[in-house]
Amino acid sequence: MKTYKADAADPDAIVDELLNGGGAVMFKGLFAPEDIAEARRIILEHSNNDAAKVTHFQGAAAKDGQLALQRRVWNLLAKGDVFARMATHPVLMKVLSKFLGTGFIMGSIAANRILPGGPGQEPHVDYPYWDFHAPETHPIGLNASFPMNAQVTVILDPFTEASGATAYVPGTQKHLRYPGPEDDFHGKSKRMLGEPGDTVLFFGAAWHCAMPNRSDHERCAVLTNYLPKWVKPLEDMPAALPRELLDTASPELRQLLGFDYPYPEVLDTADAVNAEGRK
Repeated sequence: MKTYKADAADPDAIVDELLNGGGAVMFKGLFAPEDIAEARRIILEHSNNDAAKVTHFQGAAAKDGQLALQRRVWNLLAKGDVFARMATHPVLMKVLSKFLGTGFIMGSIAANRILPGGPGQEPHVDYPYWDFHAPETHPIGLNASFPMNAQVTVILDPFTEASGATAYVPGTQKHLRYPGPEDDFHGKSKRMLGEPGDTVLFFGAAWHCAMPNRSDHERCAVLTNYLPKWVKPLEDMPAALPRELLDTASPELRQLLGFDYPYPEVLDTADAVNAEGRK
């Protein structure tokens, strides 16, 4: 995986790597230790019990009664300012504007904790492609020649082979389909190895999954999903956020929450103006 420092992140080169190369890049030390510590503290505070939360790609864990070893924390924007800072980091915003268009939005921002002994996920692709195991529910001819997804993983604990660092198969983002047993995912995969503060940006059409945590420490990360402005988000964040946060959101955060794109709209009651077109 190609790696970059924040001050040497060339958006054109990164976009080419996401579309035509391995499908993933890493920014080394993008977030300071104090931000990592704050994010981790908040996430643990909200997930130190084993209360079940909706999760995905954990069918085997559910069958084996091991879902409590993976703990999700949703709606992170409501839980600490550090998560808004992470979501709107200038380096990420600049690259994502090139990749998804300048009006891109955020589909979700959540945390995933995999405790020691936690099982891995099934290999998959991410929202809005994530149910491509049922391709008939998507438009005919849909492909990955243009992106409708970007994923950002902010690493909070060491991502090692033992701790279950995310596995992915480089180049699979070019051919949009769901991986199957015949694809030998685990035989072909590489790992997203990194230290706290490192951040991975990848095209979620690439086959990937969390791996089993066989270490003596948990493996925690902040996971953010970004989308073109016209794709329906995964999380209904405006409905879940406090009014004060919405009223004081920065321009960058307002964009990510979809406030800059008016649709869907009740057009029968909209202002009687020429709302679209060149002029």
